[in-house]
Amino acid sequence: MRIAVVDYGSGNLASASRALSLAAERLGLTGEVAVTADPDQVLRADRIVLPGQGAFADCSRGLDAVPGMHAAIETATHAGTPFLGICVGMQLMAQRGLEHEITQGFGWIGGEIAAMDPPGLRLPQMGWNELNFIPGAHPLLEGLTPGDHAYFVHSYALQGGAPAEIVATTDYGGPIVAMVASGNRAGTQFHVEKSQEVGIRILMNFLRWSP
Repeated sequence: MRIAVVDYGSGNLASASRALSLAAERLGLTGEVAVTADPDQVLRADRIVLPGQGAFADCSRGLDAVPGMHAAIETATHAGTPFLGICVGMQLMAQRGLEHEITQGFGWIGGEIAAMDPPGLRLPQMGWNELNFIPGAHPLLEGLTPGDHAYFVHSYALQGGAPAEIVATTDYGGPIVAMVASGNRAGTQFHVEKSQEVGIRILMNFLRWSP
């Protein structure tokens, strides 16, 4: 299995690749986890992972600055290659981001990325928080239990999303979208690579996912 972790100058690339390697090892899969800025490698991949840290606009510009990468991700995912966005990588799946300026996203899911306003709570939301979902809601959640915890670091979140595309939420002064999926594309607002056994389980599910 060829797993491409997209390198566009943002995201926990080393941590994400290590977590994916561990997930593959546990599944007994042979193959390569490649951190890459090569669009051709993304087009040939069996799985695409897009990490992301920082501001939506900066990540979008960083992705656009890698010649051919945006088009390669679009082409591969339209052809059915499973995709996982992590943190801002998930946010980029939305229609647009409103962080500092209006920036267009991939438009794969409904809604926009807007500032959180949790009453009486600090931003960013940083640390462990529980995942709320209906068991069986999505194959990537297989083996998890509602209330399992994942690691979050963010001040912006998906708002106005389509209910059918929201597969898990968390609570931070109200419900916050934690995980989305549409077809062969999925994303986590939390950092799967920092979420210990919960994150590894999700990555294992991703590697054997056949949408």
